[in-house]
Amino acid sequence: MTVEKQPDARLDAETLAAMNVWWRAANFLSVGQIYLLDNPLLRRPLEIGDVKPRLLGHWGTTPGLNFIYLHLNRVIRARDVDVLYVAGPGHGAPGVVASTYLDGTYSELYPEISRDEEGVRKLFRQFSFPGGIPSHAAPETPGSIHEGGELGYSLAHAFGAVLDNPDLIAACVVGDGEAETGPLAASWHSNKFLNPATDGAVLPILHLNGYKIANPTILARIDPEELRALFRGYGYEPIFVEGDQPDPMHEAMAAALDGAFDMIRAIQNEARGGGAPAGRPRWPMIVFRSPKGWTGPAFVDGLKAEGFWRSHQVPFSDMSKPEHLTLLEDWLRSYRPEELFDEAGAFLPEIAALAPRGEKRMSANPHANGGALKRPLRMPDFTEHAVAVERPGAVKAEATRVMGAFLRDVMKANEASRNFRVFGPDETASNRLSALFEVTDRAWMERTIPEDDHLAPTGRVMEALSEHLCQGWLEGYLLTGRHGLFSCYEAFIHIVDSMFNQHAKWLKTLKETPWRRPIASLNYLLTSHVWQQDHNGFSHQDPGFIDHVVNKKADIVRVYLPPDANTLLYVADHCLRSWDRINVIVAGKAPALQWLDMDAAIKHCTRGIGVWEWASTDKGSEPDVVMACAGDAPTLETLAAVDLLRGYFPDLKVRVVNVVDLMTLQPKSEHPHGLTDADFDALFTTDKPVIFAYHGYPWLIHRLAYRRANHANLHVRGYREEGSTTTTFDMVVRNGVDRFHLVADVIDRTPALGASAVSVKQAISDKLIEHERYIRAHGLDLPEVRDWRWSSAEGDPGRAS
Repeated sequence: MTVEKQPDARLDAETLAAMNVWWRAANFLSVGQIYLLDNPLLRRPLEIGDVKPRLLGHWGTTPGLNFIYLHLNRVIRARDVDVLYVAGPGHGAPGVVASTYLDGTYSELYPEISRDEEGVRKLFRQFSFPGGIPSHAAPETPGSIHEGGELGYSLAHAFGAVLDNPDLIAACVVGDGEAETGPLAASWHSNKFLNPATDGAVLPILHLNGYKIANPTILARIDPEELRALFRGYGYEPIFVEGDQPDPMHEAMAAALDGAFDMIRAIQNEARGGGAPAGRPRWPMIVFRSPKGWTGPAFVDGLKAEGFWRSHQVPFSDMSKPEHLTLLEDWLRSYRPEELFDEAGAFLPEIAALAPRGEKRMSANPHANGGALKRPLRMPDFTEHAVAVERPGAVKAEATRVMGAFLRDVMKANEASRNFRVFGPDETASNRLSALFEVTDRAWMERTIPEDDHLAPTGRVMEALSEHLCQGWLEGYLLTGRHGLFSCYEAFIHIVDSMFNQHAKWLKTLKETPWRRPIASLNYLLTSHVWQQDHNGFSHQDPGFIDHVVNKKADIVRVYLPPDANTLLYVADHCLRSWDRINVIVAGKAPALQWLDMDAAIKHCTRGIGVWEWASTDKGSEPDVVMACAGDAPTLETLAAVDLLRGYFPDLKVRVVNVVDLMTLQPKSEHPHGLTDADFDALFTTDKPVIFAYHGYPWLIHRLAYRRANHANLHVRGYREEGSTTTTFDMVVRNGVDRFHLVADVIDRTPALGASAVSVKQAISDKLIEHERYIRAHGLDLPEVRDWRWSSAEGDPGRAS
């Protein structure tokens, strides 16, 4: 590889002096945000009333973030490149906000934070203050796509952002404390999936300032040669910048960034030159070692602060001590604010000119406001994949395999625009989405052997055995204006519970931030679900992610439980078209009976809930019992139970209600998809027993419906932590969601059935005993269970009301 040298951009004395002024200004503004309520430019001696009554924020990482931001500005101006700044260290907002204020973007987006003394006062006052902004880079922060409140995801976000963005470079600052998290440790391997011919580049900048809250960091203390070997082993070419004196560090950082950008340009030029792929390149990274709390107080109360963990957060906070007020004033004046701002309080224009212009500013880069770049997906007609259902329960299909064919067509339709990818932890084939490989491959930059299956640098399916990595990539992809889907085994999606939390919070704040544009929804497909993990056993059986999801704001989350392939097709199409949502789809992959033809599926899913007239026997009258179900396995067992009830009690009036959109169960006042009380009562009655077979933990249904009139008569069966390696039907039996337990529930709650119910209840008890003996003898379910088909259809089969 030949490195293409750029024009010599060594720092002359004038540039070096100007950069030092900018850095001083950024540090001054950062300290002011943490400490000051008034007297923002120190035009008079500091008084205790000028200091915030509650001091919050993190200083330790901030001067390093300011330093890096400044140097990236120089590179952008010199090379006319698009750079996204991802600030990984937690609570680094003072620096990022200060830099975006200095380059002008902050005041453009928030005109009340003007570029004068009053604007600086408001800038300071809002930070970590009621009605203000958080202490970490957040949706309110211009140029940010990364929530800094939780550590570990910055590098995955950066790599996701540059996929299919060939001209974008994401400069990702990784804190050395953050580097100790599992998600970040896996993220270094993202370079194995980055195609220099079609993707952008990530420049990781590992910020070694030595300490976490109260302890040294691992990477700052290991032997430097071991550190170099570690990152060379990851496949990077590390460039080290170390020191504590500003001028030499400015020179060293300028040289390091020039070298790194030269390497990136050379790698991309070679990959895009039309020759044969040369394999995975060795991308550059920078290891930046600087003191914790650089330029802050060296000692506080006689104890080491600068270069030590005591400067991690607020270096001193007890302002009742007069010496602390003096220390704060001395610290602030060490940046010489009188040299930074003019009489009106505006930043000196000759220094402000160091920033790039317009959208070249990292704070104004449109990729950081991905909705501004969004292009709708080209969506094929999902109905072309419809499973032919002439009558309910007569044919079988694998729902996710059918969906895989639809996703294949989505991928193909958007091949030219390159704005759709599918992500998953080594489960695309296992989850029956293999049709995707008819039009694309798995992204892969490492060596291959002839026996390898669908691995290629141009692949658009992203697989790595890390749920953290998959979600981080997808989030970065979505936040920069593209679309995607994450498929995962249901039990193991819990690994990203916290990442889901952060993205949901981001979306909520995005909606409240006027200049942020809508982004494509984060779509989960959870399959290999709890009722289809009889072969893998108890460890793979957990439907609780749904419970976690519904804790979030109603205008953010949606949960769908399509009962068959045609309903899954409709739901998938709907979710891929949506914006600013988190959609959770739970669907099985095993061969299963199909219930609705496509016309009925569209109508049923559009409502989200409805009576299945073809399965019901109330025929427009008041039912004796309502049999409700949500999820494919509970739907099967409910219909089998209704089939038994028809034989046992021909005069019993049964109403079958199927739920696709779980949020319809909430009141309309709580969720936009919720049913009104009148509509809910019309479906479930106000006084009849309701037997509800649910996919997940049963108490969630009670939680969603507790305010409904008929809640007292609602009996819910679902997963109750009874699992093993067993048969498919035994899984539902163990948890009481099977057809026999459901029939028993009807008998127990319908006294009018009279004496005949006694023998029926004994018969189904005998059947459960027979089931237990049979599976232990044969390892299979009873033939009458395995071979059951819906046989009681009347009227217009396959159609929901």
